[in-house]
Amino acid sequence: MADLTAMYTEPDACAAYLLCDRHPADRVAYRIISEGTPVDLTFGALKARSERLANGLSKLGYGPGDRIATLMSKGEDYLVTLLAVWRLGAVYVPLFTAFARGAIEMRLEASETRLVVCDAAQRSKLDGLADATLPGLKVGQFGDAGSDLSMQDIEASGDDGFPAYIGGGDGAVIEVYTSGTTGKPKGVVVPLRAWAGFQAYGEFGLGLTQEDMFWNAADPGWAYGLYFGVIASLTNGVTAIMHTEKFTPDGTLAVLRDQGVTNFTAAPTVYRSLKAHGVELGSIRLKNASSAGEPLTPDVNEWAPDTLGVEVHDHFGQTEAGMLVNNHHHPDLKRPIKPGSMGQSLPGWDMTVVDAETYEELGPDQPGLLAARLSESPFAWFSGYRSAPEKNVERLTPCGRWYLTGDLAQYDAEGSFRFSSRDDDVIIMAGYRIGPFDIESVISTHPAVREVAVVAAPDEIRGEVLEAVVVLNAGLTASDELSDEIKQKVRTEYATYAYPRQVHYRSELPKTPSGKIQRFLIREELRKALEVQE
Repeated sequence: MADLTAMYTEPDACAAYLLCDRHPADRVAYRIISEGTPVDLTFGALKARSERLANGLSKLGYGPGDRIATLMSKGEDYLVTLLAVWRLGAVYVPLFTAFARGAIEMRLEASETRLVVCDAAQRSKLDGLADATLPGLKVGQFGDAGSDLSMQDIEASGDDGFPAYIGGGDGAVIEVYTSGTTGKPKGVVVPLRAWAGFQAYGEFGLGLTQEDMFWNAADPGWAYGLYFGVIASLTNGVTAIMHTEKFTPDGTLAVLRDQGVTNFTAAPTVYRSLKAHGVELGSIRLKNASSAGEPLTPDVNEWAPDTLGVEVHDHFGQTEAGMLVNNHHHPDLKRPIKPGSMGQSLPGWDMTVVDAETYEELGPDQPGLLAARLSESPFAWFSGYRSAPEKNVERLTPCGRWYLTGDLAQYDAEGSFRFSSRDDDVIIMAGYRIGPFDIESVISTHPAVREVAVVAAPDEIRGEVLEAVVVLNAGLTASDELSDEIKQKVRTEYATYAYPRQVHYRSELPKTPSGKIQRFLIREELRKALEVQE
């Protein structure tokens, strides 16, 4: 770990070198697939194009520290723009293309972005922003730019061999905003030294090797897709897939099969969608499969070995840290999968559980707040929220000992961690603290259930009770009998007191664009329904 940490923390650390320039020029960095057609982008081509674009931008006055955002679909132009931003020494602000105008405006204003590079299909979301709340904001486009800056002309104006900016380990490289599942998104400034942990996750968590064809299906508009579909891929020098089209089960299966993907990672929703869609047994044979973003329910690994050839390894991380706890794929760290376990600490992080009030460390099998011991975590880098410093205490304890994830968990005698819930999702019923994931893990194994979310509902006697919101598999119909089956399953397989008092059925669950279930919206919906009844 020391050599890896040093590489990213030394004063002459350079983002462009670590991502691109140190790798063989003829090696394929990305296989970009659009409408089923693959096009390879080598490290050499990525270096050459990004040098010219960075030089062209510098001639327009953009430079170190400037915030530059993209509102672009995945593809070669996106990757070239990203590398040019870092080659220039600017700070990258990711924008998810499914964002509406309000979410875009908030991020651009909070980050003080100077330039947004967008697709023509996204351009209308930016209309008038520069004249209103964001004076000085410029918009660039590849293709027909109209009155905007032409990124092709800017690239053409640049010279080859533009020297890459050297910002050192503390230099800012990304300003990303948390997904805001329970409130307004908060700005997180990522320094270059954070990438040491990102590269380590690629090696140890994902088990990436030079022989892999790697595909991270998460969108790079969000942290997991950007950190580990772009940065971990490039820093490890592997060949990765970038699929430009929207997710469909058939499209995903075609890429996995036709491109010979060996190492795949995606949100649990993707695996559950593939499971519900139906996949021919044995048609996909992966070396490694991983999941992150939401806890992986046990039903996925009842299906995956026969269908994908491997079990799916659950991983846990955060925008403010990167990946922290994993069922690692690296052969030196790999252990048998324990259902419901998200694994062990990533090397470079010392994870434990602390009391939510005293911050005293707890022992095995004692539930508390999942935390990192900062003195023993060389990959730790979070120093506070740019746009919400009052929220820093949610992550960094006043004593300076702990980084708090805000998640409830516990670990066993072998150091394997089990996620319980977000601290704000915990259910307290008659004095019992119940994590929704524990109940969801049981319900998800019912053959009728496609997805489930468990939330708290107010109760005059118990304070709160559990209620479940279920999405059924295609062709099935809700019934009282099915609800009784689900309740009894929880009584039998988890605890007699912790079953859902009501089961609600929906066609889908509310989620963030990155695929995380928004339980607070479900709670609000149920609360309003109760008020109407009263």
